[in-house]
Amino acid sequence: MNLTLHVWRQRNREDRGRFVTYEARDVSPHMSFLEMLDVVNEGLILRGEEPIAFDHDCREGICGTCGMVVNGRPHGPRRLTTTCQLHMRSFRDGDALWIEPWRAGAFAVLRDLIVDRSAFDRIVEAGGFISVSTGSAPDGNAIPIRKENADLAMDAAACIGCGACVAACPNASAMLFTAAKVSHLGLLPQGQPERRERVLAMVGAMDEAGFGNCTNHGECEAACPKGVSLQFIARLNRDYLAAALATRGAAAEHGGFG
Repeated sequence: MNLTLHVWRQRNREDRGRFVTYEARDVSPHMSFLEMLDVVNEGLILRGEEPIAFDHDCREGICGTCGMVVNGRPHGPRRLTTTCQLHMRSFRDGDALWIEPWRAGAFAVLRDLIVDRSAFDRIVEAGGFISVSTGSAPDGNAIPIRKENADLAMDAAACIGCGACVAACPNASAMLFTAAKVSHLGLLPQGQPERRERVLAMVGAMDEAGFGNCTNHGECEAACPKGVSLQFIARLNRDYLAAALATRGAAAEHGGFG
């Protein structure tokens, strides 16, 4: 198949950027989207031009680095599919594809389709871990966990931190990502000792990074390649309110307010 690609090219953070048009000829429908870009880049290099810069790593839908917007949709037209898992048979001969990076104030464009997602790292660094001493690794069945909680924790842990939720949200909110990272620990016994501190710190880091607020558009869940549910945002809001009230109550009891 033959395709027309309109690709966002931007040299660095300061460059204004623009769309540049390329022709992709004799594209196999069995190629992945990234393999198609590899072939286009080979042609650019042979012509002495700068190849298109894009993030990739595992190319198995696990690492979350391959984020880009294709025809206005994060990761492209197929649901529950990362860009690296997207195959060219999802398109038709003669299609025009508009390819651009994630668009969010907290995700600065570094070059072409590559954005700075270190804001996600700072959110996780703020509390997405368990720091209490747990000794040696316990037996897997030593701590009983309700199956409902275990299943929900696994669903939350499925988040790969790709940023599609942010790119899809009209407010560029990171609530789904943050909620998933908070919830998969908050649902397990090991995460309880730091539960209050965790949610306050991670939401604080999210706000400090400049992400927008959640107004329940639901675009994040629709764009998530792993199907992380909006219910985790509701859980995050409940945990945050409980932690904030408890913290305020403790401060008032010790003379911190009033």
